[in-house]
Amino acid sequence: MTPGEGRALKGWIRTALRGLLALAYGAAGYLHLARPAPFLAITPPWVPEPGFVVAATGVAEIAGAIGLMIPRVRKAAGWGLALYALCVWPANFHHAFAQVAIGGETLGWWYHGPRLAAQPLIIWWALWASGAVDWPFRRR
Repeated sequence: MTPGEGRALKGWIRTALRGLLALAYGAAGYLHLARPAPFLAITPPWVPEPGFVVAATGVAEIAGAIGLMIPRVRKAAGWGLALYALCVWPANFHHAFAQVAIGGETLGWWYHGPRLAAQPLIIWWALWASGAVDWPFRRR
């Protein structure tokens, strides 16, 4: 593969993963607003005004998803979504360790283990897909 072909492939992959991430965050944001109950259930008890926080996170996810698709604000959206993913990680821990039931069902570690481990990957994904970072694919 020539260097030009490598850059083109990397660009195509980045574009596809950016679109997928925007769809995921857009859908999650919609669900935060349309069906907040599961998100309220996993919100740690120390979070003030959980209804407002869940709605605000939905708006943030939708704004980030839109921002990923606008070249002028793409990197800022990537940083914002990475910070967002870091800030909501405590809710994932609360969901796991408090064994919060959603819809009467408690999920086991088959779900929580990979979900908690995936959060750093989601943070990196937002940064890389937005072009905020090139690591680990930058050529020296």
